[in-house]
Amino acid sequence: MRCPFLLALAAGLAAGCQRGEQRAGGASSATSSASGGQTSSAASGGSDDGAGTAGGGSGGSGPTASPGCVVPLPEEPPPQASPATDCPADPAASPPELTRGYVTFVEAPGAPRVAVEIADSSSERERGLMYRTSMPEEQGMLFSWTDERVRTFWMRNTCLPLDMLFIDENGFIAGILEQVPVLNEAPRSVACPVAHVLELNAGYSRAHGVKPGSRVTFE
Repeated sequence: MRCPFLLALAAGLAAGCQRGEQRAGGASSATSSASGGQTSSAASGGSDDGAGTAGGGSGGSGPTASPGCVVPLPEEPPPQASPATDCPADPAASPPELTRGYVTFVEAPGAPRVAVEIADSSSERERGLMYRTSMPEEQGMLFSWTDERVRTFWMRNTCLPLDMLFIDENGFIAGILEQVPVLNEAPRSVACPVAHVLELNAGYSRAHGVKPGSRVTFE
């Protein structure tokens, strides 16, 4: 069954798409045990400037534009980051249940697809992946806004090392931060306006041939 969020994504592609964020370096209250954005998120939190869903490619639809702002990957991968050996305790009795969907890397070899939890409200983005100690390989968290801005994330209370994929409103990957280390509050961003940030297990992007400038679809 398609949820309202995913229907909104499809409509956004046909119309043009939208997003929102907070400038790199600016902090709100990042939260994420693996990568949090400067907003607040247990696993990766993204900047908390806008709420709701935002357009990108919609399952099966063709691209509506060419990639605009793109930050290439370095030729050599960064050092491998390790999970936290001592993760902070989750203050919540039980993690919130988020809307679920899929992201497909249609231009990567084999068109790999990951299942995602969708964080499209302020509270969901603020918590992100915080306090989590494991995540399946083919799973991630998608942070979405209703307009495009430079998004800044951090790794407060985030115990899993992550890859952060910054995606524009048309579904093109603007940049990727690889092997983001755990439990630190250094601001992290790419210098491109985006409407989505996808957090995956560290190393996923390079292992599956996912690169900046390529397109994703949402379903």
